[in-house]
Amino acid sequence: MSLAIFDLDNTLISNDSDYLWGQFLVDQGIVNKEHYEAANAKFYDDYKQGSLDIDEFLQFSLRPLSQHPVAQLFKWRKLFIKETIQPFLLDKAQTLVDKHRQQGDTLLVITATNRFITEPIVNLYGIKHLLATTPELKNGAYTGRVDGIPCFQAGKVTLLNQWLKNSSETLDESVFYSDSHNDLPLLKKVDHPVAVDPDEKLQAVAMELNWSIISLRD
Repeated sequence: MSLAIFDLDNTLISNDSDYLWGQFLVDQGIVNKEHYEAANAKFYDDYKQGSLDIDEFLQFSLRPLSQHPVAQLFKWRKLFIKETIQPFLLDKAQTLVDKHRQQGDTLLVITATNRFITEPIVNLYGIKHLLATTPELKNGAYTGRVDGIPCFQAGKVTLLNQWLKNSSETLDESVFYSDSHNDLPLLKKVDHPVAVDPDEKLQAVAMELNWSIISLRD
């Protein structure tokens, strides 16, 4: 038994839920199309290039949560999961998750995308443990700020180390599945890094270091 860690976006699902949520807000008329759509696309490009300013992005992406009642946000999120996310769930990802579960491994998703978006997606895969960027919630409303540190790049390692201190788990024989070079800090920490449908930069590193490379796409 060991710790099986999964990235979410473009790993367990075949798209990026953070970007898709922004596009959903545009399509529903919840945010200004002209400004928000362009900024959302620019931040996503920055992420893929490895040049994302995470603080600037979170100011942008968490602001809409602070502008609406939580009950309304949950209604929109339910629609988002049903109409936008479910088509990107991957059967092979579910099979992989189930394989680790049957082996008795502890399952953990660790993602930069905020918990408001990702928690219901992770639940669809039957995974109990989630580390994600956490939107601040005060007096029953989102503030638009981050609670703690962003779960991004080296921040994933920091938050995982904090989580390990409060659990009985260790990184002995641990495995981490990810598609992104942004996850190299954590991929280099586990015993068994696995590149899943990797981007070009991660593909190159994985080949150089002889890491496993797999695909979960149909």
